[in-house]
Amino acid sequence: MKYTKATDYALHTIVFMIQQSPKENLSKYTLAEHFNVSVTYLSKIMTQLVKAGIIESVSGVNGGYILRKKAEEISFYDVIIAIEGTSALFECGVHNEPKCPIQQVMSEAESNMEHFLKSKKLYNLVHKE
Repeated sequence: MKYTKATDYALHTIVFMIQQSPKENLSKYTLAEHFNVSVTYLSKIMTQLVKAGIIESVSGVNGGYILRKKAEEISFYDVIIAIEGTSALFECGVHNEPKCPIQQVMSEAESNMEHFLKSKKLYNLVHKE
C-alpha cells in the first residue's frame, strides 16, 4: 500500500501550518517555496484540503490559507481522506461478494488502520504531548 506524494505534502503542510501563528494567513507562494514544489501542484492539494474543511482560503491582498479546524482536532486520517478519498484499499475481484473471507480480513485490517490514523493528531507531532 502506498500513499501519493500529494498526501505527503498535505500532511507536511498541515504540520507547518500548525507550527505557525494560528491566525496567520500563509500564501500558496510561501508554502510552495517552503516545500520546494510548484505553486500549481500545491494549489491543487490546498483545494482538496479546503473542500474537506481542514483549512480555508482567505482572499484579498493578505490572503492565503488558514486552519479551519482546530489544530488539536486534525488527524492523520482527516488529511489522508481529503487527498486520497474514501474508497476501500482492497476489493475482492474473484468472488465479488461480501462473505469473501479474504475481503473480510482485508476490511478488518483497513478498519483497524482507520481507527489508528483517526487517533493520531498532527498537533501532537508539533507539541510532543
